[in-house]
Amino acid sequence: MSTVILNAAEYSQCPPLLKRQKEKCILMAHPKYFDVQYVINPHMKEHIGNIDKIKALKQWETLKSQYEQIGIFVHVLNPVPELYDMVFAANQSLPYRTLNGEQVVVMSKMHSPYRQPEVEYFAEWYDNHGYRVIRQNDPPVDFEGTGDVIWHPQKRLMYIGYGFRTDKAALVRAAQLIQAPVIALELIDPRFYHLDTALCPLDERTAIFVPDAFSTEGHALIEQSFERLIPAPISEAMNFVANGHCPDGRHFIVQKGSPVTTNAVAELGFKIVEVDTSEFIKSGGSVFCMKMVLPA
Repeated sequence: MSTVILNAAEYSQCPPLLKRQKEKCILMAHPKYFDVQYVINPHMKEHIGNIDKIKALKQWETLKSQYEQIGIFVHVLNPVPELYDMVFAANQSLPYRTLNGEQVVVMSKMHSPYRQPEVEYFAEWYDNHGYRVIRQNDPPVDFEGTGDVIWHPQKRLMYIGYGFRTDKAALVRAAQLIQAPVIALELIDPRFYHLDTALCPLDERTAIFVPDAFSTEGHALIEQSFERLIPAPISEAMNFVANGHCPDGRHFIVQKGSPVTTNAVAELGFKIVEVDTSEFIKSGGSVFCMKMVLPA
């Protein structure tokens, strides 16, 4: 099935979905050259040249260690000088397994010219690790990988955000190429410029979301997709609580300091793992942004 679902009525007609395995590996990019040297989202304003690089490295190492402690294997991509945002490894690609088990990756076409050179370094890594690499068809359209594509846990179903970094035309291409249904979610608040800043699935039934980030139709689609929804207060959304990550359906790794949301998550039986990503938030990213989940 390669349908793009735009509204609640279409969602109700979606047939039962194929299952996906839980992922066990991630890819992270070393933050040696991480910095804020330009402004391409609202969070970067007033932070040019204001990164504590020693602190940022320690924060990145702690996040990597937390993944390893819960049994997630971490691949590390070498850094490249002057590619300051390369550390946000969720954006440059969309890796997946085909229905017959082949490892494939669709490379992004980054919206910002500052970030476009990052893509080839990720493509080289995938090529060296046995993936079939697919680059943008002509004409290329803006598409920012798993910054805007989130899989429903254990289901062959994609949520794709569009409006700021990913073009709506990319949704049809993704659905047709990957042969999986797409739920289209329009992003309407520039503070939540990627879907991964506004929607965080925890398991098949549960997700955190930021109501202000979505159109009315998008809000309705999210409500139909998850039995248990946790709305993040805007103050905690700005603390990137919806950019957390639950890689195993049990541990929720998240930026520290969002007690309303994390208490609600803990009450549902999830273990909260708080980390400090404050240096990376200055550039508009946190936990989810700093890793690429690789297909099992």
